[in-house]
Amino acid sequence: MHRQAPRTVLERFPAGGPRGSWPAEEYAAAQRAQGTPDAQVVMDLRTDQFLVVTHTSPE
Repeated sequence: MHRQAPRTVLERFPAGGPRGSWPAEEYAAAQRAQGTPDAQVVMDLRTDQFLVVTHTSPE
């Protein structure tokens, strides 16, 4: 069985944002620019949210 490495959720965004708006992607890009190179967006289907996650622990 494949095990996922632990992830830290940095922020949550509702999936129903306005068309053409990508706040989770923008937040992840800002986190990468500020020194969190592995910040990425994933979809949590259970809660219908986009999560910005990292494999590093928060400081």
